Parts: sequence; structure tokens; C-alpha cells
Amino acid sequence: MLRAMVTRIRLRKVLAALGLYTVAALLIGYFGVHAYTGAHGLKAKQDLIEQQTALTRELARVKAERQRWQHRVSLLRSNTLDPDTLDERARVKLNYVHPRDLILAVPPH
Repeated sequence: MLRAMVTRIRLRKVLAALGLYTVAALLIGYFGVHAYTGAHGLKAKQDLIEQQTALTRELARVKAERQRWQHRVSLLRSNTLDPDTLDERARVKLNYVHPRDLILAVPPH
């Protein structure tokens, strides 16, 4: 009988230790998963870096486009009026084509 009690006590100690280790492993796993996939985790940080890179490229593209438009607008100012640009814009707005003009249809890109 004494031997059965000793065995039960040892078994209880072993099971308690295993339960404690299991709970600790589950907690570590839970926090580890959320540290990687959570809203502020490593994956979210990587996604933000990729988004920042894409937005930086978009910003550079938009700035270049703005520069092109500023240059075209500067050509239409009265003190630096470019006759070719004025003629081009007038023909587009008035839908005018001279009979001797050569027209090339270019597909939009």
C-alpha cells in the first residue's frame, strides 16, 4: 500500500511538471505566433516596408509627371510663349487640321 502511494505521488509530480511545461510551451507558442503574424508583428512590419517602397516609387513617378506639366505650363506663359506649343494646343482645342498636314495615329500607351 505504501508503494502504491509513493507511485501515485511520483505520478502526480510528473504529471504536474508535464502540465506546467505544456502550459508554458502553449503560452510561448501563442505569443510567438502573434509576434510574427499580429497587427504589430514581424509580418506586418515587412508589409509596411513593402508598402513604403511602393509609395516611394509612386511619389517619384508623380513628381516627374508634375515636372513635365510645369515645363509645359511654363511654355504657355506670355513672357516665354512657344509658338509651336501654342499652335499645337489651338489645333487640339479647335479640332483644326490643315489640308497639307500629315497626321499619324498613335495608339495611347
